[in-house]
Amino acid sequence: MADDDLVFMMGKYEARFPVDRQYSRSHLWLSRTDAGFRVGFTAYAVRLLQDVYFLDWSIDPNTVVKHKQEIGQIESSKAVSTLYAPCEGHVRDFNAALMSDPSLVNVDNYDAGWLYHFETEAPLMSPQEYFAHLEATWEVTQRLLKSQYNE
Repeated sequence: MADDDLVFMMGKYEARFPVDRQYSRSHLWLSRTDAGFRVGFTAYAVRLLQDVYFLDWSIDPNTVVKHKQEIGQIESSKAVSTLYAPCEGHVRDFNAALMSDPSLVNVDNYDAGWLYHFETEAPLMSPQEYFAHLEATWEVTQRLLKSQYNE
């Protein structure tokens, strides 16, 4: 990771955020490429999910999606979670390597563990805006996590 990454403390754990990309409220990073954006989970999301071991897409490549449309499922040691489109756009293709080894999300979420290529014109958050969003919601997230552990 780079020296200029932003670091959000999740209790005693660091969640690093590269400043060379944009972010969504749903804890995805979007890095501009020649074909739009490459999308992946932020360190914050990976920390909450813990140990991803299954990933399945419910849409085909080259699908136009709406904001918050269901696009897949992810299973981790914590839960089975539905994946939603971060905003309106076009899912071009998926990272085929994840289908045979979804653990790449755990070990290299900002590089080899990317999820899909995406085209969008929707506004995204800067690293600083995403960091502020985490600060504003962290207290509620902590309460939610504590209630899950106490069930």
